[in-house]
Amino acid sequence: MSDKPLYRLVDELPAKSVTVRILNALDWVVPGQWTNLVGFDNTIKGVTGEDNPAMIKKIGERAVELYNDKSQGYQRAVWLYQSVDTLQGAAGMMAFAHKLGENVGFLKFAEKLTPKPHTIHGIDLCVKVAVEIIAFCQINGMPGDSFADFVKSLSDYQDEALMRMAAVVCFDGIIPFGPMFLDKGLSLLQGSGASELQKNERFGKVASMIPGDGVQNQMGFLQKSMSAISDWIHKFVATRDLGVDKIVGNVRSYLPGIESKLDYVTAFIDMFTDYYEHTGIQTVARSVIMRAVSEV
Repeated sequence: MSDKPLYRLVDELPAKSVTVRILNALDWVVPGQWTNLVGFDNTIKGVTGEDNPAMIKKIGERAVELYNDKSQGYQRAVWLYQSVDTLQGAAGMMAFAHKLGENVGFLKFAEKLTPKPHTIHGIDLCVKVAVEIIAFCQINGMPGDSFADFVKSLSDYQDEALMRMAAVVCFDGIIPFGPMFLDKGLSLLQGSGASELQKNERFGKVASMIPGDGVQNQMGFLQKSMSAISDWIHKFVATRDLGVDKIVGNVRSYLPGIESKLDYVTAFIDMFTDYYEHTGIQTVARSVIMRAVSEV
């Protein structure tokens, strides 16, 4: 688990970064939902509307106490959000190395040493969806397999949580696989099998928190996670008319010069962003702060 206190995690969130720019590029998908709240006191003000310094201090102290209580799931949720992004660069580098291997002779060896990009991104997608469900359950004190509660909560998702789901849909789903990415992700997961899943570094990082006795049962959890969000995803994509060209076009307007080939865009986002950790810390901070307000 993260050994940094909550206030430091929030204080260290960047106001400007590639991650922030890439998320701003999705504002048209969830208009006005995400504000990049950084700084602990500033986040308390933004979440509660409170401007009394004494009350802000009280709320902050209580929020820190709640976060430090290991019987609560806040620290575990942050760890999950961080862990699923810890290998973000590694996954992107593998995919990028593979593409270089296809196009540059002296790096041809990379094709033999790295998995196919679609396999990497397919497993990553499934793991991220599962982590979203598990982290939600940790934050709300529910069992880790509360699919029904999570699906019900999706209709109420807003702020950084909704932005995070939008990023999963656009960056990990539609750009690499197209609008029918759920089917593709499930197919790749199933085709890779439990043995390949077990070799996946991102899965290995969070496996201890994924429900199921053994890799085969944990793969079943990942499959159920993808199936559980299917209806919400299809509606989300359809109502916003999301497509590859629109998403990539907006990304390029915020990051001029980014390679237009889809595999390179996906690799770039993998290597240079940590949107799961960034918005995850904001989600946990908001939840803890709102609870602290009700208790002081």
